[in-house]
Amino acid sequence: MLANKLLDEINAKVSEVIAASPAKDIEKNLKATLTGLLGKLDLVTREEFDVQAQVLARTREKLTALEERLAKLEQDRPA
Repeated sequence: MLANKLLDEINAKVSEVIAASPAKDIEKNLKATLTGLLGKLDLVTREEFDVQAQVLARTREKLTALEERLAKLEQDRPA
């Protein structure tokens, strides 16, 4: 029981030291910088990408079907 209390106190002190250290500031600044840089990129979410991939697959299927239909119509047409 006493050991647990001592460990909790040590953990609290270490957390205080880390929170007050320059390392914490560097982490915050780096995170803010990366967030800003990634925000400027023209990125889409994985969900948006997957939806567009499905739309593209359906469009390709329709295009293939239309190309086959056109080829058949051109064959059947008298010259």
